Amino acid sequence: MTILYGVPGEGLGHATRSKVLITWLLEQGHDVRVVSSARAFTLLDKTFPGRVLEIKGFHIAYKKLAVSKSRTIGLTLRSAPEALQVNFRQYRQLLHGFRPEVVISDFESFSYFFAKLLRVPVISIDNMQIISRAHLDVTVPAAERESYDVARYLVRAKLPRARHYLITTFFELPLRLRYAERTTLVPSIIRPEIQAATPSAGSYILVYQTATNQTDLVEILQQLPGQEFRVYGFNKDENHGNVLLRPFSEAGFIAELAGSRAVLTNGGFSLISEAVYLHKPVCAVPIPAQFEQWLNAAEIEKRGYGRRFEAITAANVQAFLSELPRFEAALAGYQQAGNEVLFARLAELLAEV
Repeated sequence: MTILYGVPGEGLGHATRSKVLITWLLEQGHDVRVVSSARAFTLLDKTFPGRVLEIKGFHIAYKKLAVSKSRTIGLTLRSAPEALQVNFRQYRQLLHGFRPEVVISDFESFSYFFAKLLRVPVISIDNMQIISRAHLDVTVPAAERESYDVARYLVRAKLPRARHYLITTFFELPLRLRYAERTTLVPSIIRPEIQAATPSAGSYILVYQTATNQTDLVEILQQLPGQEFRVYGFNKDENHGNVLLRPFSEAGFIAELAGSRAVLTNGGFSLISEAVYLHKPVCAVPIPAQFEQWLNAAEIEKRGYGRRFEAITAANVQAFLSELPRFEAALAGYQQAGNEVLFARLAELLAEV
């Protein structure tokens, strides 16, 4: 089967998850082409040379530690004309030698529009759709209500009327009745490298921080001298006593994730999913104004897998560390058979096309 796979370029979480599925689709004998942008394009083009077309995507703008809605809209409007021209040329190139029978979109819009142009079915695979297609089991506070309303509206508008929605998640929620027939919840996508890792309870905390300008992180963590922190995200190799800054290394990061006692991160879905899979307690500090991150962090706390805080402070980190045995006990009950449930359901959907 010929498949067009759309991957957004913002961040690398979508790319690393999509890489797992694209690899599996190719192993099943499908002819897959990919469209993506920015850093995601670079990663996927290196992995699947000759199969990836670069398009112009849109980006999130940050102001201090929060998402700036006005700056993001302005950036999008300024880049839209050029983006549309580039994407139109790329899709014309696809039309000359490649006509997909189905489009798979990981929350990526241009592949979706291409599918509608050709009148071919769309299968959505991402974690975001849970915001609009399921009943939340956590109370959304007043401070998050605006972000929730915006997120729910954007998610609904992103890929409407797809053939089916596969929602990857580490937490089960009841589906809204009107969406249940065309929606399936499946476990989070786990990279083969994570599945192959052997977890052990080390003596250090793995820290991952990105998309922030929190320059006092080292000073905060130094207020807990009895605990070692290994920090990724700043791409530095420095020793600050009990705080070790690590340069970028995928293999090194996976090894230290598997060997850590716990994880301190934002509310990003990929790392939290991998931490839960490896039974690592999570201290989640979501980026403000990103409801998806708030929801991931809230679900971590609700299930007893860790804590959610609004800011990284020495007191908050200490409060998290004091409850590690409770979190470890809760995580011991989490079980996931790799990606087999997702692969099986996707195979069924492709057979129906």
